[in-house]
Amino acid sequence: MAERPMRMDTNKGLPAMESHRDLHIWIIENLKMVPVPRRAYRNFFEEHCYIVLHVPQSLKATQGASKDLHYWVGKEASRDAEDAAGSFVQHLQEALGGATVQHREAQGHESACFLSYFRRGIIYRKGGLASGLSHVETNMYNIQRLLHIRGRKHVSAAEVELSWNSFNKGDIFLLDLGRMMIQWNGPKTSIAEKARGLALTRSLQDQERGGRAQIGVVDDEAKATDLMQIMEAVLGCRVGNLHATTPTKSINQLQKPSVRLYHVYEKGKDLVVQELATCPLTQDLLQKEDCYILDQGGFKIYVWQGCMSSLQEKKASFRRALGFIQAKGYPSYTNVEVVNDGTESAAFKQLFQSWSGEQGKNKNPRGIGKLLQVKLDVGKLHSQPELAAQLRMVDDGSGEVEVWCIQDLRRQPVDPKHRGQLCAGSCYLVLYTYRNMGHIQYLLYLWQGLQASAQEIKALSSNAEELDLLYHGALVHEHVTMGSEPPHFLAIFQGQLVVFQGSTAHSGKEQLTSATRLFHMRGTDNHNTWTEEVPARASSLNSSDIFLLVTASFCYLWFGKGCSGDQREMARTVVTVISKENKEIVLEGQEPPHFWEALGGRAPYPSNKRLPVDMSGFQPRLFECSSQTGHLVLTEVVFFSQEDLDKYDVMLLDTWQEIFLWLGEAASQQKQEVVAWGQEYLRTHPAGRSLATPIVLVKQGHEPPTFTGWFLTWDPYKWTNNQSYEEVVEGSLGAVSAISEITAMSRWPVSGRAGPLAQQALKGSEDSSENELELGPKADCGGASTSRSTSTSTSTSTSTSTSSYPSSPRCVSNGGLPREQLMHQAAEDLPEGVDPAHKEFYLSDSDFQDIFGKSKEEFYSMAKWRQQQQKKQLGFF
Repeated sequence: MAERPMRMDTNKGLPAMESHRDLHIWIIENLKMVPVPRRAYRNFFEEHCYIVLHVPQSLKATQGASKDLHYWVGKEASRDAEDAAGSFVQHLQEALGGATVQHREAQGHESACFLSYFRRGIIYRKGGLASGLSHVETNMYNIQRLLHIRGRKHVSAAEVELSWNSFNKGDIFLLDLGRMMIQWNGPKTSIAEKARGLALTRSLQDQERGGRAQIGVVDDEAKATDLMQIMEAVLGCRVGNLHATTPTKSINQLQKPSVRLYHVYEKGKDLVVQELATCPLTQDLLQKEDCYILDQGGFKIYVWQGCMSSLQEKKASFRRALGFIQAKGYPSYTNVEVVNDGTESAAFKQLFQSWSGEQGKNKNPRGIGKLLQVKLDVGKLHSQPELAAQLRMVDDGSGEVEVWCIQDLRRQPVDPKHRGQLCAGSCYLVLYTYRNMGHIQYLLYLWQGLQASAQEIKALSSNAEELDLLYHGALVHEHVTMGSEPPHFLAIFQGQLVVFQGSTAHSGKEQLTSATRLFHMRGTDNHNTWTEEVPARASSLNSSDIFLLVTASFCYLWFGKGCSGDQREMARTVVTVISKENKEIVLEGQEPPHFWEALGGRAPYPSNKRLPVDMSGFQPRLFECSSQTGHLVLTEVVFFSQEDLDKYDVMLLDTWQEIFLWLGEAASQQKQEVVAWGQEYLRTHPAGRSLATPIVLVKQGHEPPTFTGWFLTWDPYKWTNNQSYEEVVEGSLGAVSAISEITAMSRWPVSGRAGPLAQQALKGSEDSSENELELGPKADCGGASTSRSTSTSTSTSTSTSTSSYPSSPRCVSNGGLPREQLMHQAAEDLPEGVDPAHKEFYLSDSDFQDIFGKSKEEFYSMAKWRQQQQKKQLGFF
């Protein structure tokens, strides 16, 4: 379907956006905002500035979810163009209202939020866009260019000089010859980089060549002689060795523990910058009447605008941030993000120790708010993984439990009668087996006592690895530190968990014969109750809880004034685990004298009601992990989905209360290294995170619902047909014949001049007829591409290239068919030419988005069974 022209708001000269779209892009041309065609969205010309607006369309997004408004500055853009972009952004901000986060982006140094819109990568194009020309032409073959492809999770391609001098050992280069595209992989590139480079190459094949260009892949020059001859015919004979990898000038997203908050205001004609605080920051530092600058170690600059700050101050936000960058001597490309009070981004909130307030509860883009305390329903936890994730419970704890204690550096089984009795000086392995949707799954808790030795902690991990081998790698490892146990860990002991001091025998009776001991009892039911031995002194008491005081001659159960009836009921059942002696109940304020004598006399202790910590203001964040020069490097994926989990990846999902580390099946990292990355992440976090935060190691294919529930959708069958890079490349060796025929009939000269057939291959389709071009898929044909007539080939290996859209449907109308002719219609009642198996394909883009709530590309990337299910529900099956 042809792109509908944007309607313009003549009052402000701003476009009226179509509501069903999540992404809108404009180019600044002749100091005006000109809409970019959707098929050219990831192409950015270096001499221009762009404005990009993202409006969340997720079904789970709340109505008040914030929008992201970016202005992008090309490295060759004029100052006038940048000023115009900034002015248009300000107008758009006013038109969109307060629920908008503003960003300033510089070419090559874009924010993770910006890069996350372009899953297949972005392309920087040299020069400027001549007035009236298209951003990208489909089915154009008279092209010769060299693209430098870089990046891991976020891939970019930049046009470089058509010469061997542009190459290096550590990156990927694409020689684009129109009908032929040769991807050259540097010898130092990883498989993950090669796979993502190939994904970008294939997307160019789809979008710019209509799927009809051949792709060759050079992994090993010695084995890819045919392709190397073609490259040398274009680039000449390579002289000398390849350059080493070119280091990026961009600051890697290393964790920046150094953050500083500044109050910025104007005093007369002077700009005053006053430092207020450094990490860890607290939310109460931000006053609603003022504006602030938060400096994240020079990596990123945030401007926070209070809801009661003046309009003049808000308009000056970008100017002040740029002035601050200049004064600090930071690079001009430093990223700037302007956030409004109440619509702060997840990245901004996580720079503070805690974040609460109504905005945190109502503006969460993933619909995750504070949960009501309800009785656990196992069926709901299994059928609603998002509930399991929020409650941190895979089930109600009624599965099978085995416990081992680490003794003499080996695991020793714990008697089932004492398996809920742990010692602070020891380490334990707790294996939990449960069923989820008919499948057996395993959780292995690695519990570490606060008094355990370093040697025991190391032995805990090695014994966990041995146990994992026995279960063929199917165990999910959760590292738990005493005092920070997740709710499910407490639930599996059904309220009977007791942690003793020291590392003596597990029978409580043997421990209680000699000294006075005090036990702190917390919890209201079988799923949240636990007991910990604390120092036997009065200052350990707390009016909100219940304590058990045990001596050789008496036993007191002390009820604080603030404890509830449920707490008292649970305490009466737990005390039998610790002592079989008769207990005397003592109410706070009515203690007998020898109660205080046993505790060494009276002393002050907390008497205020302990409030639960509100975590509702934090949102989950996903990062790709890698290591450079021994340091953890993070690449964030914003608006993440299951598609962002690649088999070569190590991904970190931070839900604030837990850290999940997802290990792809083809990742080269060892489990110990991955867990160490999680520990480094917590240690260097600018918010001063607790090092006792549970770390969960999840392996691909064994994800628990507490992990999958943080994703908007999860396909449990996605991994079953997941091809590796080698499988993709080697999938169709037969297609190499097209290149082989050319090279067999004509020797490719190494002098840089091509023979007759080589010249014919290189000149593209200058002599191609219009009729031939008409056979290719059209950009205005319902927004989807038809089946490809060519394949991907290589001398060493060949990759197949399959479309995510159905291969059989043919557009019967450039504008799509009315929904009434397709929905709930029998095959015999459909218009002529419509494939009954793919009726939805013939809808226009806008109708498809309106009915299915997603684009065609998103729909056809779903699992087949999900497509069928949704089609049945909507009358297209």
